[in-house]
Amino acid sequence: MNGKTLKLLLIIIIPLMFFSCDSKKSNQEKRVVIGIVADVQTFNTLFAFSFEEAVITELLYPGLIGLKWNADLGMADPLPMIAKSWQWADDSSFIKFILRDDVYWSDGQKLTAEDVIFSYDIFSDPDVQSRLYNTFTQFYIERDGRINIGKTFRLISPYELEVHFPSTSVPNLNEFDLPLVPKHVFEKLDRKNLANNEINFQPVTCGAFRLKKWERNQTITLETDSSSFLFRTGQVPEFVFKIVPDYTSRILQLEKGELDLVDVVKVEDVDKLKKKDQLVVVPEFGREYDYIGWNNVDPESLSRGERKPNKLFGTSNIRKAMSMAINRKEIFEEYLQGMGELAASPVSPIFKSAFNNDVKPYDYNPDEAKKLLASEGWKDEDNDGVLEKGNEEFRFTMYYPVGNPLREYASVVIKNNLKSVGIEMIPEKIELGAFIDNLYKKKLDSWMAAWGVSINLKLKIFWYSDPKVASLNFLSYSNSDIDNILDQLDTKITDERKNELIKKFQVIIHEDEPVTFLYWTPNIVVYNKRIKNLDITPYGVIVRCWEWTLDE
Repeated sequence: MNGKTLKLLLIIIIPLMFFSCDSKKSNQEKRVVIGIVADVQTFNTLFAFSFEEAVITELLYPGLIGLKWNADLGMADPLPMIAKSWQWADDSSFIKFILRDDVYWSDGQKLTAEDVIFSYDIFSDPDVQSRLYNTFTQFYIERDGRINIGKTFRLISPYELEVHFPSTSVPNLNEFDLPLVPKHVFEKLDRKNLANNEINFQPVTCGAFRLKKWERNQTITLETDSSSFLFRTGQVPEFVFKIVPDYTSRILQLEKGELDLVDVVKVEDVDKLKKKDQLVVVPEFGREYDYIGWNNVDPESLSRGERKPNKLFGTSNIRKAMSMAINRKEIFEEYLQGMGELAASPVSPIFKSAFNNDVKPYDYNPDEAKKLLASEGWKDEDNDGVLEKGNEEFRFTMYYPVGNPLREYASVVIKNNLKSVGIEMIPEKIELGAFIDNLYKKKLDSWMAAWGVSINLKLKIFWYSDPKVASLNFLSYSNSDIDNILDQLDTKITDERKNELIKKFQVIIHEDEPVTFLYWTPNIVVYNKRIKNLDITPYGVIVRCWEWTLDE
């Protein structure tokens, strides 16, 4: 090759190299990369059980309405989405929705009122067993939990429909954020085997984004749908959800700029990340609390269809003693560095109108704990350091899922606290799947976990006595006064009366102390400051992310 040819090649290649690099950099600058812990198992919103699946499918499948957090009122406000307007009947017996006529599924088909009706039918179908099965209490319901479509819905036109409610129902507009699915796609499929259908990985969607690419256990890429009714000029054109299971790796990639956003950041990393000029740190709390569950009923008696009080935790005095014996403030201040708030009930401070400020967490008071334990017959008669009652020693195992450093730290503090009052607690880690399975089977005497609080403040599913109604009442907690309050909340009452009842609910729960409420844990979100128009609230981190823009 002569010198002249070489020079010519260099003239051609070098600009191409720079163009390629600039192009790659330009593409990266036009996307937002979000670090997530695990890959999804489905893109079908019917089965979006995991946190990652819920976050992603909410961007793909909007509902009739959207929600936006109102910080002043401490509640979520409804906003038009697929429905551009609605009108209640004078007696609230039905609501009429007027739909947009410019919403298209990603395969080009128009979305109509028939898709709306179909969505409610398939979500409530017992053959499907969707993530929301058996939750549609405000509609006309069949015995198997399915919505009675004929009684509930009236189709007026392709873009108008009415939703009718039984006289005992207390309809809530905020519950119409149900993700809508395409009838023309799902009506052809076998519902009993829907969870395993290939359509779960080839979603036909109508949101602000569509699925562009999925590399299993690596990345999920959503791209802007320019034909969407949610499209905005200048919005972020591409979102990449990068699967990074290791927490330390997520933080390192955030610092290097390989990730643009990470949530559930540990408190101990906050100061370090605040020093990074390109990063913004936002602590948000009020949607999740940690607690220690005390099975109020003996697990063996439940298996026999009986309700015998738990030999250790069957009385409120014992459960109060447990709470007084545990130094929650130490855990809160040492591990969480005071970010968040100590918890006294399952009602979050974010619900300003319903939160009872007079209900305070039990103080750390080991002497009072010993007195309560003694009043229930638990004394260390043989001076071996462990309380006994008759032939029974106060000894138990507390289970918690693996992979949570906060609970590992807390378990050590709790063990030492309880030992000082004569109780031997054995902490034991367990795989998440087995842990959840045991909770549903009510096999555990004690466990440590977290509960997320719904924006609509649904309490009945956790605290009602009837297990058919309260599928998440793993404690088998029962109180007729609580049942009465929860039943009243399901009737047509004013907001003022509703808030009064919820405040009374907190008083009774505090007196019973069915669990030891630990603390409202912070969700610390860290993002690159090149992202603009974020609105991080208790409602979520990336909701309405189609409104985000990027610095030029």
